[in-house]
Amino acid sequence: MSNQKQQASSDISSIFPYIAIPVALVVGVLLYVFVLGNPANFEGGDPIKGHPLNVLGTVHKGGFIVPVLITVNLVVIIFFVERLLSLQKAKGRGSVDRFLRNVRGFLSNGQIDQAINECDKQRGSVAAVIKAGLTKYKAVADEPTLDKEAKVTAIKQELEEATSLELPMLSKNLVILSTCASLGVLVGLLGTVKGMISSFEAMATAGSPDATALSLGISEALVNTFLGILASAIAIILYNFFSTRIDGLTYSMDEAGFSVAQNFASKH
Repeated sequence: MSNQKQQASSDISSIFPYIAIPVALVVGVLLYVFVLGNPANFEGGDPIKGHPLNVLGTVHKGGFIVPVLITVNLVVIIFFVERLLSLQKAKGRGSVDRFLRNVRGFLSNGQIDQAINECDKQRGSVAAVIKAGLTKYKAVADEPTLDKEAKVTAIKQELEEATSLELPMLSKNLVILSTCASLGVLVGLLGTVKGMISSFEAMATAGSPDATALSLGISEALVNTFLGILASAIAIILYNFFSTRIDGLTYSMDEAGFSVAQNFASKH
């Protein structure tokens, strides 16, 4: 039953980006059209030619790049929540450090079954790795056909295999955050260049400086720059935050696995 739940969770996690990103794009377009483009935000109620009356109208003047940048920001927020929940689940119930101390205490007293029960209570990726090692510990402890070195090797191999199964789930979808960190700046730069082109076109067409057209072009450039840098900065911060948490969980797995193997080597 546990394996079925893990498989179902993995399947949901795999298809989640294919659902979340299009939904974010639709929401971004709707926000651009109906919220930012609300006629009340512009002089004369004209989103196209009217001068913006507030910040929402100003952002709308950023042009068609704006909904793309809104989408990037929404994707960053969505996958922040998704990764936060996933890593919280991977951490398990309660403190990982306290859990590891309890397991070491049971191991030092030779209480393998109690240590496995502690893993069942804790749950999460760290507990799953330790439980795999402890289960192998019990299986090889009374195996007469293996010498001590072979038994320790078998336990270490089981721990490594369990860790290799858990690590991809921990880092899953982080690539989306790293992509948003780069994409936000590039798309924002694209909007900035477009805005500057519009400004120079207005100047060239008018033959003399047109303050309104010039200000609209500069506004378009700056709005896109702001939204792009915002998305990129948040994505970088969150990517580093999650990478640090994953490194911490990985270290806990390695530390616990070493304790299990060393305990077996010292007692058998």
